[in-house]
Amino acid sequence: MKALICGVGGQDGAYLSRLLLDKGYEVIGASRDAMASTFFNLKRLDILDRVVTTSMAITDFRSVIQTLGKYQPDEIYNLAGQSSVGLSFEQPVETMESIAIGTLNMLEAIRFYGKPIRFYSAGSSECFGDTGTVPASEETPFRPRSPYAVAKATAHNLVANYREAYSLYACTGILFNHESPLRPERFVTQKIVRTAARIASGDKGKLEMGNVNIQRDWGWAPEYVEAMWKMLQLDQPQDFVIATGRTVSLEFFIEHAFRFFGLDYKDHLVVNPNFFRPTDIHFGAADPSKANDLLGWRAQVKIETTIENMCMAARNLIQTQSP
Repeated sequence: MKALICGVGGQDGAYLSRLLLDKGYEVIGASRDAMASTFFNLKRLDILDRVVTTSMAITDFRSVIQTLGKYQPDEIYNLAGQSSVGLSFEQPVETMESIAIGTLNMLEAIRFYGKPIRFYSAGSSECFGDTGTVPASEETPFRPRSPYAVAKATAHNLVANYREAYSLYACTGILFNHESPLRPERFVTQKIVRTAARIASGDKGKLEMGNVNIQRDWGWAPEYVEAMWKMLQLDQPQDFVIATGRTVSLEFFIEHAFRFFGLDYKDHLVVNPNFFRPTDIHFGAADPSKANDLLGWRAQVKIETTIENMCMAARNLIQTQSP
């Protein structure tokens, strides 16, 4: 089996590459400019030499269809596109193009290619918006509240349309938050653990945050890529919510991260109103029962363990950077 992973350099792309390699796949990893990319996450997992890397711009239809013709993959995992909710308010056009137009190009290329390719598209729980205290399932209506969420909702609907109109094996994984040490520091969870690690090592800085009362369903990323793979192994394509089913506050995450380093977060936390997002989602809860039942997938790693794993990695990183 041959798999093409678009956005192979990110957290999910790296973990998915490792999973598929372990299953005996030939993995082709695409990024916009493979020659200039460091593929740091693939190096961290010690698998870079086992992945065939190639340049492909998902916003360029010609680039996409040439890549499909060259490598002839059996499966495509589209994990590419602008991935920051906060940044999407500053770069809405880039966000829409890289996510929605990129997904459309992939679907059109598969349709033109004419050979059976199974296609996975990375969706997002951000599409649901604020559901109150009601856990979101596959049947929950979308109410996107950021340019990022609007782009993901558009991509989701495109996948459904091509699945129905052209009988493509195409599906979307509606993933709730999932973390790991491979997250870049612009993600709030990594910002928290890195800041705590630096303070524990003697730094006098503070943790500046926006709304710490928001609640999210956080999972362990290496588990979530297995759900992606399982979605492409069904007889018929279906969309799935992928989550733990447990929701905690951002303050809970901060408290546990600082506690790992023997710190009281209240001594180091500064709430900065400038960090509040224009339309922040206050409560994000998930109902992953469909994935539990039909995929046989269930999150095993608890949020406390995820936080500890990230803190250990952050501590090791700070120690290696110390003179």
